[in-house]
Amino acid sequence: MRLKILLATMLLAAMGPGRSEAPPDATAPPPVIEYDLDANPDTAMSPEEAAAQAEPVPVPELQIVDAQSADPAEYQWVSRLVVVFADTPNDPAFVDQMRALRTRPEPLIERDVVVIPDTDPDAASPWRARLHPRGFSLVLIDKDGQVKQRKPAPWDVREISRAIDKFPLRRQEIGRGDLGE
Repeated sequence: MRLKILLATMLLAAMGPGRSEAPPDATAPPPVIEYDLDANPDTAMSPEEAAAQAEPVPVPELQIVDAQSADPAEYQWVSRLVVVFADTPNDPAFVDQMRALRTRPEPLIERDVVVIPDTDPDAASPWRARLHPRGFSLVLIDKDGQVKQRKPAPWDVREISRAIDKFPLRRQEIGRGDLGE
């Protein structure tokens, strides 16, 4: 009997209080909130003035470094590299690749990527001496300085980001180093 009374009490408590008030009028206008802008005229300003005084948030940019001035040793353990080779800056694959990298740089910036374009085979940059490209080539190098992938065709930023996310060092950075994903 006590159990039945206890259950009935709990059931009534779960139903909540009775409805003694009428529901709110759906046609009533919303409440008006008044702000006293004249409370302190020295500090009061319009939203336009506040926006004009606000400091702009710096937008990080994708680092693109000329192959002749970039020393491979200075990037080791600091940045991942996307080295883009072509025999001429007018190579359609090179143009497409650089456009793709500049269009959506945020995922690359997040992954500490530096882009190194090399379009002059006669200049014999240290990158060409080390990587021996032929025609268009995209090379992904991890922070440890090891070549992780080579591609003979342009990749979009999503494909590059996914490839980088599979690198062991990147997996450690994002805390998934021990997972077999």
